Amino acid sequence: MREIPPDSFGRFKSSITYERSIFKSKTLMSVPFADLYAQYLTIKKEIDEAIAATIRQSSYIGGQAVKDFEHAFAAYLGIGQVIACGNGTDSIEILLKAYGIGEGDEVIVPAISWISTSEAVSSVGATPVFVDIEKDYFTLDPALVAKAIMKIAAAHRLVVIEDCAQAHGARIAGQTAGTIGHASSFSFYPGKNLGAYGDAGCMATNDPAIAEKARMISQHGQMGKHNHLIEGRNSRLDGLQAAILLAKLPHLEKWTEARIAIAKKYELLLRDAGVETPVIRAGARHVFHLYVIRTEERDRLQEQLTAAGVETAIHYPTALPFLPCYRHREFKPGDFPSAHAAQGTILSLPIFPELSDDAMAYVADQIKTGIYVQ
Repeated sequence: MREIPPDSFGRFKSSITYERSIFKSKTLMSVPFADLYAQYLTIKKEIDEAIAATIRQSSYIGGQAVKDFEHAFAAYLGIGQVIACGNGTDSIEILLKAYGIGEGDEVIVPAISWISTSEAVSSVGATPVFVDIEKDYFTLDPALVAKAIMKIAAAHRLVVIEDCAQAHGARIAGQTAGTIGHASSFSFYPGKNLGAYGDAGCMATNDPAIAEKARMISQHGQMGKHNHLIEGRNSRLDGLQAAILLAKLPHLEKWTEARIAIAKKYELLLRDAGVETPVIRAGARHVFHLYVIRTEERDRLQEQLTAAGVETAIHYPTALPFLPCYRHREFKPGDFPSAHAAQGTILSLPIFPELSDDAMAYVADQIKTGIYVQ
């Protein structure tokens, strides 16, 4: 699952406010879906210094901050190389090109995701092959590809690229997301668990040759200034975003633990609320970029939560195969039953590290009211 445009988040409100309604006897609370300003206030000094240093050094494109962030994020992941780029979508497309994926090739992608996942495949001339999701986890169902993706990849000389746009710091069986496949893609869109103050992304790999090729593609095919060995593109992480990400990275683990704690509280609060809460895979560390519930009453519940001041989002209202841009392929609901069922029932609740216990309790109360009161 990937990024959504800013207007889909609604406004990134800067506070939680209370108001007394003259029509209702209860107190209304405004709960934003995400609160980036609240996060900024917790690290204001570090962010302000990072921005000031960038301006003082006039280090706007490339520079030391970009190099330092690449090294720091590689160390955080435990991987050999990180290559910064302009955004998460570019990171997928560049990696596909670096591996020589193009016309005549097919790339397996999950049926529910942000369109970047499949769009990047089409952009390099390859064909996205949609695979249904696991009902409980919303990720590609490996049983529909093979019992073990990496084993089949080795047997058939395939490449596995991890789309980690919402998985910063996630782990499975002790291994960090982004270090399992041959290479990985990350987004640092502002609303991500590790977000910049604009578009930003990176690629990660242990393959030096792929790292070199990806870096060349992202910088006009250059190997050194004016030495264009191939035709590439312009997809660079600017110095300001790198400096901000470098200031934020040391706080990522603390923020992740806060998200996990919030998810646990939601689980308790919603136990008897008449909705399905997220299922955690055994042996996995879920980092809760989103907290997604399921209910057949999704649309009505979302309307009632909005009226109560609770901002929600839907990730994603239409599964990829059923978007207008893929209509020509004539997919049917039965081709992707889990994805088709999910698109009408999933609802993302407010979750961010600074979310208060009172706000969570209010959200849960409103959900119970919305479900049980017609």
